Amino acid sequence: MTTEDVALRFRGLDTWPDAEVLEALLERNFAALAAVRPALPALERAARGAAERLGRGSGRLLYTGAGTSGRLAALDAVELPPTFGWPHERLGYLLAGGEGALVRSAEAAEDVAEEAERRVREAGLGPGDVLVGVAASGRTPFTVAAVRTARSLGAFTVGLANNPRTPLLEAAEVGVLLETGPEVLAGSTRLAAGTAQKVALNLFSTLLMIRLGRVYSNLMVGVQASNEKLVRRAVRIVTEIAGVDEARARTLLERAGGDVRLAVLLEREPDPEAALRRLAAAGGNLREALS
Repeated sequence: MTTEDVALRFRGLDTWPDAEVLEALLERNFAALAAVRPALPALERAARGAAERLGRGSGRLLYTGAGTSGRLAALDAVELPPTFGWPHERLGYLLAGGEGALVRSAEAAEDVAEEAERRVREAGLGPGDVLVGVAASGRTPFTVAAVRTARSLGAFTVGLANNPRTPLLEAAEVGVLLETGPEVLAGSTRLAAGTAQKVALNLFSTLLMIRLGRVYSNLMVGVQASNEKLVRRAVRIVTEIAGVDEARARTLLERAGGDVRLAVLLEREPDPEAALRRLAAAGGNLREALS
């Protein structure tokens, strides 16, 4: 059964007691989580392929989608700079309906395949880049066209869909099926389908950033210390990895301009330029730079 099918077990939902409605919604969200497990091998291939492209140089990671799927894709994108220090200039998202679709629905925009093709070409995607497309139906014209065009230009493409045997899964180099089935509210893919998409995107981008050296052990060494909470987190990370006290960690971070990886290296290599060269030679991977 697909995301558009009507589940007979939820007929008469509007007459159910509140507690039973909530139980049904929660149950389907747990089922959505379970639907991600069979997709783990595909997510692994997706992250590995993306890491190979992005680890070569200055390639970009872009996301695309429409409606809820597009907004979830954009959410994954915007979290990468503060969490992992991924450069803004190497990140982007192409939403059907443009930036305004983040806060206001633009349903008709998802049908304009030509617009997706135009925007992908304008973005100048090529062999060093990665495009991740997300569509619950797997048939959204905008998303399918964006992925097809990006792949034709040599970019590595990933497609996440909640229905099997759909154009998006076929268009992408790696198709990720999150088979969540019918929704409690028939066709409302912001529910279970959206839950599975959010989890799958979390898994993909986190594994990708780990493989790109943005994580040391289970610590976010690429974190941008842009507020006091994150400064305290950065201090704790430097303290743990470099084996120094808090005062020393703060000094190292100040010398490193807030860069956790550079701060750790400065404890071993006092010359900032030498430490930077060491980090660059390791491709930004702190573990390699320390070895």
